[in-house]
Amino acid sequence: MQKKPITLIIGASENPERYSFKAANNLLAKGNSIKMLGKAIGNINGNKIEIGFPKFKNIHTVTLYLSPANQSPYYQYIIDLKPKRVLFNPGTENTEFFKLLTENNIYAEEACTLVLLSINAY
Repeated sequence: MQKKPITLIIGASENPERYSFKAANNLLAKGNSIKMLGKAIGNINGNKIEIGFPKFKNIHTVTLYLSPANQSPYYQYIIDLKPKRVLFNPGTENTEFFKLLTENNIYAEEACTLVLLSINAY
């Protein structure tokens, strides 16, 4: 089975109560490849949560689990990754960043990763 494109989860957490944790597990269960960034190094289902700004390659989708107030340090980082799309999960909506992504020819969408996965629309 060929792996699906890589999704980068920004705001990843080992806390099972967090939506980023649920998204990571659901993405993996559906056969997606993931990379994760969080506030602390950790692990979800054998996948490392990294910190900082690692030079990931071949990122198709970035799914955000950071409040708008915490997103600005990631603006240029995400643009430089050149993902095909960025998903703003509920509570992460950010008009300024949305516009910046669009100006850089990156598709931006306000959508819930968990809902998209549950309806097979991811």
